[in-house]
Amino acid sequence: MTVHHLNCATMRPAGTIGGRVLPSRLVAHCLLVERGDGLLLVDTGFGTRDVADPARLGRPFRAAVRPALDPAETARAQVLARGHRVDDVTDIVLTHLDLDHAGGIGDFPRARVHVLGAELDAARAPHLRERPRYVAAQWAHGPRWQRHGVAGDSWFGFKAVTALDDDVLLVPLHGHTRGHCGVAVRRPDGHWLLHAGDSYFHTGDLATPVSTPPGLRAFQRLMAVDDLQRRHNQERLRELVAALAGEVTVFSAHDATELAALVGD
Repeated sequence: MTVHHLNCATMRPAGTIGGRVLPSRLVAHCLLVERGDGLLLVDTGFGTRDVADPARLGRPFRAAVRPALDPAETARAQVLARGHRVDDVTDIVLTHLDLDHAGGIGDFPRARVHVLGAELDAARAPHLRERPRYVAAQWAHGPRWQRHGVAGDSWFGFKAVTALDDDVLLVPLHGHTRGHCGVAVRRPDGHWLLHAGDSYFHTGDLATPVSTPPGLRAFQRLMAVDDLQRRHNQERLRELVAALAGEVTVFSAHDATELAALVGD
């Protein structure tokens, strides 16, 4: 198994005030995992159809985060650039179905798409305030959904469910969305990577004391469907990092400094 850390979307939010209110650059941190029986993607960022037709992402979203929409940043382009074929991607595991995480699933139509059942239900029948975050056109091709419940498995004290053998697990981290989860991947050396998705947005969220730009704190509260649960899971992640830094590397979907530290790791 070889793990590659990819940026599948660059975003430059409005109103950063030199990074004091919001980070001046956000990324879509995805994983490409080369396995013996096929390639695995963890999250996908924006897809080629999002780049070709930005209007489907919605004007408010584009105005707020100002996505670069670079064709070379799509997961598809980066898979091909490494000498693989589209059909080599056999599995996609999603932290959740927000438009900046699930846009690329249509570029890999034969892949199985793993997601928690609660998240799939939310995307298919969103409540009024959830509607802007989900873009049904991103899965209009009819993905091969692999719907997962929460089994009795455990991962470092967290509930977990096996997605692909014992090396790829879904770790429920609800709050940002109804079925949001982290994705834990075990490297061949035994070290675990936890893609924590949008359970936090900034590396300062897991610091002690917490140090997060104020605009990003407000944005996280605004986007959460259950802010109490979101904050509870952030605290649990802080405890995990403090206790098991040598065994587990935790990173979020959008922090550019975390991505830079892991590229080439």
